[in-house]
Formats: sequence, structure tokens, C-alpha cells
Amino acid sequence: MKLNLLSCDAQRPDRRAIARCIIEISSNMNDSLSNELTDILLEGDPVDIEIENKNSSSAFRALRKLSIDYEIIE
Repeated sequence: MKLNLLSCDAQRPDRRAIARCIIEISSNMNDSLSNELTDILLEGDPVDIEIENKNSSSAFRALRKLSIDYEIIE
């Protein structure tokens, strides 16, 4: 399943927590790419990631906890 991470609405977003969340929920991600995607997201640009269907409910919950808006692509 593909997700489009649209924005982060937290007043003071935690870059490390967002990067760790992206690593945990995505299927093929490393530390450097996760940090780069976090920077892109916090600058206001959308980011596409791919997650496994079996982890989708926990992924959605983690994203909501970090105040990250997303949309499901597939």
C-alpha cells in the first residue's frame, strides 16, 4: 500500500520521532533516506512511502500521533 504524507501539523515536530516512524512503517527504508524524507516533509512538500498491508492500522495510528496528514494512494 502506498501513502502520500502531506504535512505535519505539530507545533514543534520531533524530527527524530518522525524519521523513526517512517523507518518502522515503511517496507524498504534506511536511516539516511528516512532523515531526508523527514526534512522534505517538514519543509512542506509531500512524500510518498510504501507500507505493508499487515502493518497498516498501526502505521495510521503512529502517523496520527505525530500529527502527520496522509492520503492513501493504493
